[in-house]
Amino acid sequence: MNANSFILPAMMDSGFSREDLGDDFEGLQISFKKFKIPGGGMTQFEEPGDDPENPEYVKNIEGILVYNHASNAYWAAGSEYDDSAMPLCSSFDGKSGFGTPGGSCEICPMNQYGTDMGGGKGKACKNMRTLYILRSGEAMPIQLSLPTTSLRPFNDFMNAVFVTRQRPTWTAIVQIGLKRQDNGTNQYSVATFRKIADLTQEQLMQMRQYAANFRTQVKEIQQQRALEAVNRAAGDEAFDATSGFQSEGDSEHFVLTGTINGDTGALPM
Repeated sequence: MNANSFILPAMMDSGFSREDLGDDFEGLQISFKKFKIPGGGMTQFEEPGDDPENPEYVKNIEGILVYNHASNAYWAAGSEYDDSAMPLCSSFDGKSGFGTPGGSCEICPMNQYGTDMGGGKGKACKNMRTLYILRSGEAMPIQLSLPTTSLRPFNDFMNAVFVTRQRPTWTAIVQIGLKRQDNGTNQYSVATFRKIADLTQEQLMQMRQYAANFRTQVKEIQQQRALEAVNRAAGDEAFDATSGFQSEGDSEHFVLTGTINGDTGALPM
């Protein structure tokens, strides 16, 4: 894929106007399509589709990294790998936890090395990174959760491609793949990263405002989720810290307007 072949949301046209859609989606909770690093050393991503019984598999994820943030989650012993189990405590930013035990992640006993419930040297609380990736021709970014084992390669990639060049993450098309690792006891999958191409100047002008709006609204939703968690009754009740946006007409929503063309100032090269 090159930058010229990448289709941005502003260039998409479904052929239906907002009047055609009416209020069909009003109040509807729209979730991100969620990807995760597979277990057992698999080197393909499972892509959620229309039929949960027949998912598709993709070797790589390609797109624009619109936004990313730290996140933590603590599950009850034995349920950390159960897809249907909700975490007892979650952090939207890797700093403040909501649930049980909750509080400051920095000083939380579950976030200290050596507390791994499997008896290892790791932490009982799983430190992760949540990525939002806009793929070509799609209006909503997908969500990819990186486990602890993929944080170092992500950090190295970010430093090499974006930090040292003083460029935002949304200025390039990236490719995320998987490679198999073996620690002598079991096999597991680790994410790999590479830059495919820098966006063109025209694409940068469109993506600047898109990324800013998306980042702002994700943070607002995270704050709302945190407030909801604080107001819940104390106890072992688990909650979904990653539930999605609300459609237009609700206070929590992500709106894609007909045009995305904000600040057109030059980016640092």
